[in-house]
Amino acid sequence: MLKVVLAGLWVCAVSLGAVFLSVHLATAPVEDPEIARKAGLELVKGESITIPLIADGKVSGYFLGRVSFMMNKEKMAGATLPMTELMTDEMFTLLVGNKMVDLDNMSAFDVGKFRELVKTDLNTRLGDGFIDEVLVEQLDFLSKDSLRANGEAQGKPPNKPVAIVEGQALPTTATAGH
Repeated sequence: MLKVVLAGLWVCAVSLGAVFLSVHLATAPVEDPEIARKAGLELVKGESITIPLIADGKVSGYFLGRVSFMMNKEKMAGATLPMTELMTDEMFTLLVGNKMVDLDNMSAFDVGKFRELVKTDLNTRLGDGFIDEVLVEQLDFLSKDSLRANGEAQGKPPNKPVAIVEGQALPTTATAGH
């Protein structure tokens, strides 16, 4: 009987020691700041927009674009913003007003600068930190001449628009909101 009691006390002591050591030696997992930052963002998908390019008082072509945003969830809570209208206005300003795209030299277009300008301008309007990232899904140019040729060419394959920016895939894990 004494052996059974001593064996029970031994088992209890070893178990308590193991639990104490595991709790004492355990460390909290290091949280990745990038994952925490992305968890506070929400994807707001933009709509396709068409912006006419006017030169010499005539329409010379159209910019076709789709821009989406990764926005701060906390700042978006309860806010009803006309994001499509704000994005359209910003695209008009940058593509037509500032003429960021030189149609004669498409390779000179800096998509990073374009994204940063959109982000900075919209954050100035909405409040700092509202927009975290700008995702350019599509930015193409379709000239009026190629549109006319498409209309006149029956049975021929249509001309393709000039791609200014290769599209960026949207994150699939984010929830869409608008």
